[in-house]
Amino acid sequence: MKNQVGQTKDVGFQFGIRKSFSLSTEKVWDFLFSEIGLKIWLGNLKSDLEIKKEFETDNGTKGVVRVLKPNSHIRLNWKAKTWENMSTVQIRVIGNYNKATIAIHQEKLLNSEQRSEMKDYWNIVIKKLETEIK
Repeated sequence: MKNQVGQTKDVGFQFGIRKSFSLSTEKVWDFLFSEIGLKIWLGNLKSDLEIKKEFETDNGTKGVVRVLKPNSHIRLNWKAKTWENMSTVQIRVIGNYNKATIAIHQEKLLNSEQRSEMKDYWNIVIKKLETEIK
């Protein structure tokens, strides 16, 4: 049987997207974790994001922050309200003082439909970030 787009041997389906900005990694990171930035990529949080603590958004997305390394990356479990499974999301900010790339990777997606759902979601997120990051 032939693999479908985004299907992996070990972690189900995955999706990744990148976008570069003419800003420092610190400025991009700070925006991602500002109130506006968090609303764009995660949603309205019911509590602060803390390592090893569960979080939930107003739209029902739940998860746990597994790794949080400032100005570098965050890795968290991600479960949309309608899902039965938990996926993993990693967001990295890569670059230097005048160019930063946001790299978003999500794995452990159940099937191609869930991958397509998250591909649409992250494409919208990247477009909103591109509009709002200054």
